[in-house]
Amino acid sequence: MQLTEWHVSNFSIVNAVWLFFCLAFFISLNIHVFIKGHTNSILHILFQDFIRYGKTKKDLQRPKRLYSFDVPKRWFSHFYVISVIWNGMLLWLLLHVVFSGEQFPRWLQTVLYVLCQHAPMDKSGDEVSVVLMLVLLLLQSIHRLIECLFISVFSNGVIHLVQYCFGVCYYILLGLTILCQKTFTENKAYSLSDLYEQVGWNHIMGSAIFLWGFCHQYRCHAILANLRKNKSGEVVTWSHSIPYGDWFEHVSCPNYLAELVIYLGMGLVFGGLNFTWWLVVMYVLFSHALEAVLCHEFYVKKFESYPKHRKAFIPLIF
Repeated sequence: MQLTEWHVSNFSIVNAVWLFFCLAFFISLNIHVFIKGHTNSILHILFQDFIRYGKTKKDLQRPKRLYSFDVPKRWFSHFYVISVIWNGMLLWLLLHVVFSGEQFPRWLQTVLYVLCQHAPMDKSGDEVSVVLMLVLLLLQSIHRLIECLFISVFSNGVIHLVQYCFGVCYYILLGLTILCQKTFTENKAYSLSDLYEQVGWNHIMGSAIFLWGFCHQYRCHAILANLRKNKSGEVVTWSHSIPYGDWFEHVSCPNYLAELVIYLGMGLVFGGLNFTWWLVVMYVLFSHALEAVLCHEFYVKKFESYPKHRKAFIPLIF
């Protein structure tokens, strides 16, 4: 079998990985919801140490030896530096393949073959979807990097070393997952007009939904940052306050909700029927739901006047 013959049946390593992530966070969410506070065993403490970060980890009573696995939460910016470099490179290679008709480098063909064999591929003539998806991913990565460096105000919060390593690998896998959704074996060069002819309603609507979530996520992160600044933009406190405005009027973690909207929009770019991307969306749903519950519990416990009508993640539901 040649390396460029990427699809054989109906499942792939990349699908198995995302399915594993979905199940892991779905189970973790349910474990936290149903047994929180019911045990002080070392296993429960280790579990809480793995799933918490930042403000939700500050009051966690844990053995001092576990502190050696903490790294600063401000290292979140590393995720987006890596994503900008890695996914920017993948986009550059993809554009070269699309417009020149040549193949990906041998090393990338090998990686894609390992990850994507047995994956159901998109139909021929849908190159614009993959290009647009990588463009949107790169745009989101640049946006989040700018927020981390110039807008967000990080205190002395920490994340677990395992969470840090996972975040680094996540954005590498995400770009490869997008490339897995299309074979490029025809040695055909496309022009801009060829790609323009492929543009459909799904690309327009998907991009619009992406930008909707993109804008609200920025607003929510700006609101959180401004809670620690004065009117001159100087940081004056590290303490937490109740955020108000934008989607904070409905949920405790609208930045996570906006992230879900972003991924739903990207799914629509693929036509809304891409099985692999729905696994990615389900992972985002369960992982962000878990963190939203932890944040909501923090706010409710810390502030007696916290708005009673706010949900954790999904307005009116959860």
